Amino acid sequence: MRSFNTRSRVAIAASAVAMLALAGCSSDDSGSASADDAVKQNLDGRGAISFAMGKNDTDKLQPVIDKWNAAHPDEKVSLKELPGEADDQRNKLEQSLQAGNADYDVMALDVVWTAGFAANGWLQPLEGGLAIDTAPLLPATVESATYRGTLYAAPQNTNAQLLYYRTDLTPTAPADWKALTDSCQIAKDKGVQDCMVTQLKQYEGLTANTTQFINSWGGSVVGTDGSTPEVDSPQSKAGMQAMVDAYQAGQIAKRSTGFTEEETNLAFVGGESMYAYNWPYMWDNTQKDGSKVKGNVAVAPIVGPNGAGASTVGGYNNGINVFSKNKATARDFIAFVQNDENQMSFADAAFPPVLKSVYDDAALQAKYPYLPALKAALESAKPRPVTPYYTAISKAIQDNATAALNGKVTVDQAATDMTAAINNAAK
Repeated sequence: MRSFNTRSRVAIAASAVAMLALAGCSSDDSGSASADDAVKQNLDGRGAISFAMGKNDTDKLQPVIDKWNAAHPDEKVSLKELPGEADDQRNKLEQSLQAGNADYDVMALDVVWTAGFAANGWLQPLEGGLAIDTAPLLPATVESATYRGTLYAAPQNTNAQLLYYRTDLTPTAPADWKALTDSCQIAKDKGVQDCMVTQLKQYEGLTANTTQFINSWGGSVVGTDGSTPEVDSPQSKAGMQAMVDAYQAGQIAKRSTGFTEEETNLAFVGGESMYAYNWPYMWDNTQKDGSKVKGNVAVAPIVGPNGAGASTVGGYNNGINVFSKNKATARDFIAFVQNDENQMSFADAAFPPVLKSVYDDAALQAKYPYLPALKAALESAKPRPVTPYYTAISKAIQDNATAALNGKVTVDQAATDMTAAINNAAK
């Protein structure tokens, strides 16, 4: 999926303990009695491995796999394509892992799945001999792969939303959120339909946008334990209030409650708005023939109350199946994915890399002028809630943010209701 790879309705219906029990019911391929035992086994195992990933993005990984296989004839990687839809991908992986199977040695996980898979005991911790060097990586990507202080996956690629703005209407990006909303009069004076468009439809994009506002104002949805709600803090409520106020004032277009990424793209590229929050893929569309904003577009990090805001992180994390027989090979492969050459190829494929140094490459910056802004956005980005209860929490955000946007409840009440839903999910 070209935006944040997370249009999923994640289903974690059982507790971590229950899922660990399920994992121990069968050990057809791993030979281990349970996930607790499996985590200690095959740490030095080498040999052929499989790599599972949703088929929509495997074209970016196949060249990487080919290079690995040419250099490692005795430890070849076979690609196992998962379905295109995120729900189906997750279901297929869960069914295998619950049975204690090693069908997939390495799994490309949507960033919001990582905590749930870790909590269920399905991922091999990347520590000891399996540790990877995280220093060259963007911190937000490492945070998305970390659960309760332990790294459980290797960031593969990432993403962050950007602020797109019309340079024919404003020569520089607004310094903060107030500057953006104050400048909406320019759009009105110039006969532009909307000041700003973004994704406020009741789906995963609303979770991403709401979380961005909360994080940009210094708040958080849940604490570091992944279950304690913090959405009712003054900072979290201030972020939601800024979003709701701008929507109700028409500074964020009223039609945004029907917008996904693609409607946002069409509106901005069609010259119908002065600003947009969207993912980097939209840049190419603004530059194509037929774009009504071609030559008059620039990008910057999204904004908060005092400068740059905190965008939502997207992308994939590569996790090692705890039941894998060849964990040493799997570890070396996920580290190989992160090398300079491979990460550079991701940048060329509009698949934002996790390696910080790639964003500073002058030749790439010339080809993709949005890269410096994207790096800045990623350096201050935050993941959506890192929690094993992601489905329920995302739904709580969507339901209550929608109610607040539509004026059915106050932001205070929405925060109270979110808190109750999060507490209920974590029981």
